Amino acid sequence: MPRFKQTMFKLLLLLGCVLSVISLQAAPPAAPPTPAAAAPPPPPCPDISPLHVGPLKVEFGSRVSLDQILKQNPNIERGGRHRPRDCVASQKVAVIIPFRDREEHLEVWLHYLHPILQRQQNDYRVYVVHQHGDGTFNRAKLMNVGYLEAQDDDDYDCFVFSDVDLIPMDDRNIYGCSSQPRHLIAGLEKWNFGLLYHTYYGGVIALNKEQFLKINGFPNNYWGWGGEDDDIYRRIVYTGMSVSRPDGKVGHYRNIHHERDKLNQANPKIRELLRGARRNMAMDGLNHLSYKVLRTTREPLYTNVTVDIGNPPPP
Repeated sequence: MPRFKQTMFKLLLLLGCVLSVISLQAAPPAAPPTPAAAAPPPPPCPDISPLHVGPLKVEFGSRVSLDQILKQNPNIERGGRHRPRDCVASQKVAVIIPFRDREEHLEVWLHYLHPILQRQQNDYRVYVVHQHGDGTFNRAKLMNVGYLEAQDDDDYDCFVFSDVDLIPMDDRNIYGCSSQPRHLIAGLEKWNFGLLYHTYYGGVIALNKEQFLKINGFPNNYWGWGGEDDDIYRRIVYTGMSVSRPDGKVGHYRNIHHERDKLNQANPKIRELLRGARRNMAMDGLNHLSYKVLRTTREPLYTNVTVDIGNPPPP
């Protein structure tokens, strides 16, 4: 009898273990922990930035070092990049400066423009396209180089081309693109805050990618000072577009006074080139651009692209 009880006890114990295993297998798996909700994406930036201050006091009396500018603009990423923190800009903008041996002017430009572009809530990067060597300067060709190098660097919607010696006097003058090619200058200090002539399209201009490709970029054959602005304006007209400008004082600029670069003397072929502007547009531009990038460096406040663009053809 005791042996029988002992056997029954073992059987009941074994049965309990089996039922426990079955119960564990049948139990539903534990629910995974609920992941933390993802942060919502920032909203689009407003059409009119709340950070604008309007008219600016622009002075050229004292020199500001690059170190000082960097300390005053802590949100600038290396290479001269900035993007708004609390909203998404409607355009990604490449600001391109054709350049050679104008470091003091570049410091002034960076001192004023970085704060302006940040207050405009722009998503942008500054490219300084530096012509190597001591050959004749070619502004329009450098701007073509800037466009291609910026395109290789990032997917930009808008390209603003600016001379290094021009400073806007109102931060409501937006460095961005519109439905037509944009001329950001409505009046220049050296011309009593007017324009030299109505069709002037130089100094600071903006085109989106479609507009730039439509005119085949800028002409490459204007070596020396003058003429390329008029050629670019004609390209715009020939392709059925028009130029827009900011209103009144919003588009006023101060210019840094300086002597003309000895290697940027007046181009003696201006009239001849402008007479052939329509004919040359299809074969002189982005599609026939040759250059060699010598180095690209991410400086603290801008991206420097040093290039060899060759020399003018023999006379």
